[in-house]
Amino acid sequence: MNLNKVLLSAATVVGFTAATAAAANADTVTVNAGDTLSHIALRNNTTVEALQQLNNLENINLIFPGQKIEVGGQTQTVEQTPVVAAQPAQTAQADQTQQVAQAQAKAAVEAQQAAQAQAVAQAQAQAQQAAQAAAVQQAAQGQSYTVAQQPTTNTTGNGDEAAAREWIAGKESGGSYTVTNGQYIGKYQLSASYLNGDYSAENQERVANNYVSSRYGSWTNAKQHWLQNGWY
Repeated sequence: MNLNKVLLSAATVVGFTAATAAAANADTVTVNAGDTLSHIALRNNTTVEALQQLNNLENINLIFPGQKIEVGGQTQTVEQTPVVAAQPAQTAQADQTQQVAQAQAKAAVEAQQAAQAQAVAQAQAQAQQAAQAAAVQQAAQGQSYTVAQQPTTNTTGNGDEAAAREWIAGKESGGSYTVTNGQYIGKYQLSASYLNGDYSAENQERVANNYVSSRYGSWTNAKQHWLQNGWY
């Protein structure tokens, strides 16, 4: 409960009580020495005519000290009562203004917190995207490295065959799966039509073995042909 409202309400009750008491005491006044009816009317916020009628006075100039004069309760104190009663409304308006200011301050703090949370979320999202991009790049590099290190296949298990195959590969491409020379592709410089669009290390090894086996019978024979003709 608002303490100011309680105090003001109490003040209002006291004001009304005091005003009522003043009005009750002012219903009848005692004439003092030197008083005139006009003086009494002025002090009690009324008129001579009203006092004359209320007290049935035949002569307004003939009153005596100690005489009781009814004034009808029309005093200035009674008229001042509404001034006290108006104070709670002013307090309520001040309280409302304070509540509005507090609500605005709270809204500003909440807006600032929301902006900070959004900035943190954006930073986290950007960091996650960067991490994913790095992972993709690393995976691509790892895949490329794996292909480059793909071991050759020794179809015969013969050391001479393997040596002959590597000798031809060295002459044709320096042992690289990615070297191109016109229509000839990869480690064994096979025609692109032979590879059928698949330039992987596995396919190059498989197609080269099939080509040598069907044309020369062995890598050793293919090497001899290369030594005589400069190609195989």
